Amino acid sequence: MTRTMQAAVQYAIDDIRLEERPVPQIGPGEMLMKTLACGLCGGETMAWYKSEPKVLGHEPVGEVVEIGAGVTEFAVGDRVFVNHHVGRINSHLSRRGHFTRDPFYKSMTLDPGGVCEFYRVTAQHLAMDAHKIPESVSTEAAVTIEPWSCVLSGLKVCHIQPGDTVAVVGAGFMGQGFVHLAPLFGAGKVVALDFSDWRLARAREFGATHTINPRTEDAAAALRALNGGRLADTVIVIAPFAEAWAQALALVEVGGCLHLGAPLPPETDWVRDGNAAYFDQITVTSRYSSDHTDTYSYLRLLEAGRIKADQAISHRFDIAQSAEAFRLLVEAETSLKIVVYPHGVPRNQREVA
Repeated sequence: MTRTMQAAVQYAIDDIRLEERPVPQIGPGEMLMKTLACGLCGGETMAWYKSEPKVLGHEPVGEVVEIGAGVTEFAVGDRVFVNHHVGRINSHLSRRGHFTRDPFYKSMTLDPGGVCEFYRVTAQHLAMDAHKIPESVSTEAAVTIEPWSCVLSGLKVCHIQPGDTVAVVGAGFMGQGFVHLAPLFGAGKVVALDFSDWRLARAREFGATHTINPRTEDAAAALRALNGGRLADTVIVIAPFAEAWAQALALVEVGGCLHLGAPLPPETDWVRDGNAAYFDQITVTSRYSSDHTDTYSYLRLLEAGRIKADQAISHRFDIAQSAEAFRLLVEAETSLKIVVYPHGVPRNQREVA
């Protein structure tokens, strides 16, 4: 094993540097992973969300290159997904099903991150949320396990009933996930809303039955026109802007559900009419990240061929191009999931989707 490796380190939104870092050393019950591929997440563009500097990326898929004493379920050469955060069983929040809100969850991280050549996973990671990747699932499809497990986690609390109309406000990569997975929870009509006609066209490829561009048409009127005069039973808002939240709330039918799929910046007010909040009986839900039950469910759906994960990969980069990859992520124009290959993009993956 080499003693040093390359890592892409984020100092600011516009400052991604390639640095030489030591290869992590593992202890008993731990594993060292060779990073096969790592996706970039839109959450990494939120300057308020995480402190810098940090190794970029938290959606890696790896190959086991070293195992510590006591590890028996995995072997060198296995392709493995390990969630970047993992929970614990014995806490008040965990016992009530809120694994991801227990402070322990965020304290458990991959060492040192995702966009680097190797990373260490702890014994707690292996005990809670590590999975061999089936041969039928490609490495690129496996890159979607962490982010779209968050989608699956959110859909679990959306109260969708069979045949319901579901609207998704924001059709970036995560919005496409909600569009694509909503029918697995019983959705009938699935309506994607976005200012980008390119993203709306992609949403139709992922299963949207209808699309609306609020920049060019009245969203509520268009929704009523395609839905028998009604608004949506469930509205999921991904765009992290107060205006988008207001738009989403205006699209929810009486008795429906508004799901907040991404946070607003801290200290951002969100005001509702108190009278309407009482009489409309709209349930507001949110779900931060994904836990071990979500990743397990998602991987089974992926293996069963229910999810078009490979089609969500729009761009591929070598680790030396990490700054360019992140710039494309920030622009968020004609890209979905951007993947960085720390050991080089495989020859058969060099085409851009």
